[in-house]
Amino acid sequence: MGDHSSAAVPKLPIPGKRNILITSALPYVNNIPHLGNIIGCVLSADVFSRYCRNRGYNALYICGTDEYGTATETKAMEEGCSPKEICDKYHAIHKDVYKWFNISFDEFGRTSSPQQTELYCDTCSRFLADRLVEGNCPTPGCNYDSARGDQCEKCGKLLNPTELLEPKCKVCRNTPRIRDTNHMFLELPLLKDKLEEYIRNMSVAGGWSQNAIHATNAWLREGLRPRCITRDLKWGVPVPHERFTDKVFYVWFDAPIGYVSITACHTPEWEKWWKNPENVELYQFMGKDNVPFHTVSFQTRFGILTCTFLGLVFSAYVDVSLVMFPSTLLGADQNWTLMKTISVTEYLNYEAGKFSKSKGVGVFGNDVKDTNIPVEVWRYYLLTNRPEVSDTLFTWADLQSKLNGELLSNLGNFINRVLTFIAKDTGSGYGSVIPDAEGADSHLLTKAFGEKVGDYVEQYVDAMEQVKLKQGLKIAMAISGEGNAYLQESQFWKLYKEDLASCSLVMKTAAGLVYLLACLLEPFIPSFSVEVLKQLNLPIETQFSLSDENGDVERAKRPWEILPAGHKIGIPAPLFRELKDEEVEFYRNKYAGSQADRIVKAEAESKKIAEKLKETKISDGSTSKKDRTKKPAEAKSKVSAPAEAEITISRLDIRVGLIRKAQKHPDADSLYVEEIDVGEPQPRTVVSGLVKYIPLEEMQDRKVCVLCNLKPATMRGIKSQAMVLAASNSDHTKVELVEPPEGANIGERVTFPGFEGLPDDVLNPKKKVWETLQVDLHTNTELVACYKDLPLTTSAGVCKVSSIREGTIR
Repeated sequence: MGDHSSAAVPKLPIPGKRNILITSALPYVNNIPHLGNIIGCVLSADVFSRYCRNRGYNALYICGTDEYGTATETKAMEEGCSPKEICDKYHAIHKDVYKWFNISFDEFGRTSSPQQTELYCDTCSRFLADRLVEGNCPTPGCNYDSARGDQCEKCGKLLNPTELLEPKCKVCRNTPRIRDTNHMFLELPLLKDKLEEYIRNMSVAGGWSQNAIHATNAWLREGLRPRCITRDLKWGVPVPHERFTDKVFYVWFDAPIGYVSITACHTPEWEKWWKNPENVELYQFMGKDNVPFHTVSFQTRFGILTCTFLGLVFSAYVDVSLVMFPSTLLGADQNWTLMKTISVTEYLNYEAGKFSKSKGVGVFGNDVKDTNIPVEVWRYYLLTNRPEVSDTLFTWADLQSKLNGELLSNLGNFINRVLTFIAKDTGSGYGSVIPDAEGADSHLLTKAFGEKVGDYVEQYVDAMEQVKLKQGLKIAMAISGEGNAYLQESQFWKLYKEDLASCSLVMKTAAGLVYLLACLLEPFIPSFSVEVLKQLNLPIETQFSLSDENGDVERAKRPWEILPAGHKIGIPAPLFRELKDEEVEFYRNKYAGSQADRIVKAEAESKKIAEKLKETKISDGSTSKKDRTKKPAEAKSKVSAPAEAEITISRLDIRVGLIRKAQKHPDADSLYVEEIDVGEPQPRTVVSGLVKYIPLEEMQDRKVCVLCNLKPATMRGIKSQAMVLAASNSDHTKVELVEPPEGANIGERVTFPGFEGLPDDVLNPKKKVWETLQVDLHTNTELVACYKDLPLTTSAGVCKVSSIREGTIR
């Protein structure tokens, strides 16, 4: 289920099976990928690859970093190093980001691997490749002032450097001049008929997305023109021709060949994938700005090339060995596997602007790891917001809404309700064992539910086969919603007491649906599916299966048959935690502006702190004259007396606990005896005087805040080893437990901002530490538990009570 890269046994096409070759546009290696890059290419292709594996197809997912070209040379100049050093640095960063995102490449390589290897600026003494020139876009109505020499980022128009208005050298910012040079061109007009026939047939057979068809047709309507495929650069694949020894291939001519060369890194038998159109289907994923290079240039790349020398034109068929290294013998008359399906995304914009690598605007791959928002949340949000038809917008508020409203309240709620009920002890649950159940065909609610689930799964498969990933995810989440409705309509909590057989059928069906959801959602949020497997007590190496051959799709209509009776599940736990408003505001401010702005801001803060430290007076250990004249006895007393520790809130050892079991005290009607897990090998026994205020059933399986370093005390014959924190109103007629947030970890310490000290091992009763601090423990008007004005805080947020405002905590 994880990264398949560098598998010990290379994958090869299997006769008689569906063999699918998947590529995502090679990310350029001059910067850190932002979220728009990730959803546009590698993440979308990863979802489809995982889906294909679950369906039992023989899928190979190929990707790698695009390392040659102007952008690399420019970045190297900016950072004062060689292009090779830039490529090594950013390849490692890309690989690390994609690993964190759980991208399951079969091979993630580099275009600079051994398998693949105008304007003139007087100030820089060099010809300027297209991306080294910036100016105003000449397209009417656009006038973007930072258009590149190959393309305008604002309107998407493909350009030549000489078309820019007011061009500037990107390095020195001076105005370049036009000077003659010789280049090699791809003679696209000579292949017009073959190309149009290919596009006309394959766009229908492969179900190309409408934006891919639109972008391709726009190029064709403008008329195919010879396309320059060489550049005056040092960093790139050298042109193997005696008249072009000072040139390298243009990166967009060279880069797509990287798909083949990276496959050659995966297996020396790469031709079985790339020269096997009868048995291999090629699916390609990319952003809309890459489309023409794949639907037009890539498909004609191995045709007729034209070279211009001193105003004279001659044409020649280029032998494959002139274009690539010997391991990739490409030629116009060979049986290449051409693209069947192309999946294209529009732009993902950021808050009020646009993601931009060059300007450092947006949230980048290395940023997401620092947010403490789990990877499954990021994957889910990007995929629900995938810009399949039109541009979409990333906002922090929308991320919060989808996490809290869809993942937490819908999906997480359903799974947690099912597994925690099964995990309850016999008498209130099933002792963590999947119950035996019969009679599904005669249980009308369950039978109708199974048919509905089966219909949804068929719709899911149909959407995913057409690479409608967003629709597939929406259908899977709809199944989770149906699961919640099924539980509610069944009223299983009543059935347990009134009709145990029916309750067992409902819970067995629901548990099967938990597994089915993990299977359907694995392509989208694989780390979530791994956690569900753990909670179901199934091997995490399990390969989910949605195969027709195994009858998995048909079995979805009978979810009560998915998990066997008698199977013992694991320990249920919350799968998602709530994202608070204050966290959203923090992230919005943190990632505002560009990366450069953030660095300047951070440096300013550091400088401010450094200045404050300089102003801080530090004792040099000397004593005043008055001190030196103290009497010896007084001085001796000062030295020998142990320093009394200041009474601060950090001396309390308050932890997140889980009540595993609660019962009435055998010898006291007003007391409960609880077994509470506080992250230690054995639960602690705690005696609480809560009988008059909280029903016994509400004391079961709930998280609480526990003061763990009070001296143990015997209460009516039972030693209490801690204290549960609770809030009460002013007349003590109402009491509520102080509750940690749902995502808080059992055993983690509850802290107070600004107080970082270690707690006492055991509070000394004689020093009245607890009594001194307790008077300032209270709930505020927002129901937050506080010490003075500081909230009781966990890794998942602050602790609260249900309804008591401005109450006392003890």
